[in-house]
Amino acid sequence: MSLSLYKWATPLVAGAFLLMAATGILMFFHLDTGLNKAAHEWLGWVFVIGAAFHIFSNFPGFKKKMAKPLSIGIAGIFVTLLLLSFIPLEKGGNNGKMIAGAAMNSLASAPISVVAQVTHADPQELLAALNAGGMSISSADMSINDAVGQNPELRMKALSLVFNQK
Repeated sequence: MSLSLYKWATPLVAGAFLLMAATGILMFFHLDTGLNKAAHEWLGWVFVIGAAFHIFSNFPGFKKKMAKPLSIGIAGIFVTLLLLSFIPLEKGGNNGKMIAGAAMNSLASAPISVVAQVTHADPQELLAALNAGGMSISSADMSINDAVGQNPELRMKALSLVFNQK
């Protein structure tokens, strides 16, 4: 089994790495479209499984390489980074992105009548601006999320219309 595993484990890891690298870079620069994020998340499992098979099929060499101080140090750095990634960020303080994101989510979930109060706008004018911008919102009791669902691009477009309609 090891010989046949040896033949396909490395190409599997290489292909999965290319996919993960490309989709990860696209996501980092907010250039991902279509199924990039889903492919990155779900096909990442192929990378993990392929890496496990690759290590298994090359275990004697892997074990020898990982016994060296440099290898132990590099692996230790990444284990430390992994552990640090579990530290929760503050809800307040200097983390403006978290606060802004929470505010945008709250506005997008609120009825248009409430959004109008928050932005000091007339609810009917706000409805007209949103509908003119391509949103399908029939009453001030609906929210932006009711109209656009979980589409982040449309949610941002709707919020831009809310704040630029004056």
